[in-house]
Amino acid sequence: MLNARVRSPEVTHVTDYDTFARAYSAANETSLLNAWYCRPAMVDLAGDVTGREVLDAGCGSGPLCVDLRDRGAIVRGFDLSPAMVDLARERLGEETELLVADLGKPLPYDDQTFDVIVSSLALHYLEDWDAPLTELRRILRPGGRLVISVPHPAAYMFNYQDRDYFARTQYSEEFDFDGQSAVLTYWHRPLHAMTDAFTAAGFRIEVVSEPPWSPETPEDLLPPDLGDRTAFVCFLFFVLVAP
Repeated sequence: MLNARVRSPEVTHVTDYDTFARAYSAANETSLLNAWYCRPAMVDLAGDVTGREVLDAGCGSGPLCVDLRDRGAIVRGFDLSPAMVDLARERLGEETELLVADLGKPLPYDDQTFDVIVSSLALHYLEDWDAPLTELRRILRPGGRLVISVPHPAAYMFNYQDRDYFARTQYSEEFDFDGQSAVLTYWHRPLHAMTDAFTAAGFRIEVVSEPPWSPETPEDLLPPDLGDRTAFVCFLFFVLVAP
């Protein structure tokens, strides 16, 4: 993570977005990693969503929902944080269905409801991926796509060189969001554990992507030491297909 402060291996905090939801949302409106890197990549990988039923699983304050709606999608979303869902309702209006729900539990949607599901930077908060992926598979129509972004496991290996890359490990990092300090607590898992979970849930892996940042990114947001590079190791993106 480009702007994280690494904390000690002992986890001292469980992430609670309700305590910093508005600051997080404000910071991500223009941040390099969210506004100019992750969201454009998610929209691109979602493909043509015109007229399609799209679910944002872990929608936060709703910026990705807006981007997909603007491209013709019929969008719904949910998030674990009531404060985040309130912000998403402010952004999207009452006509968009937005629920408080837990990605780690059974979801309040019928079987085969959605053509596309996007889940951006949400799965890494969960220790277990088997049940959530099975649920997402259940509510996705045959031939539908699940688009996922997670922290790149290689970034963990670089930032925590004294730890076992192959061990599923909980860890915390401290961030500054619009002047408010917040601690986010994640689960690291190696790449093979991710792909094993995808296939065990019945998905076919169609795309593994390490995209560049948006070509429209303001130059003053980019780190000064990138040289001629057009990408950095930060997040990893997958497109999964439900057979």
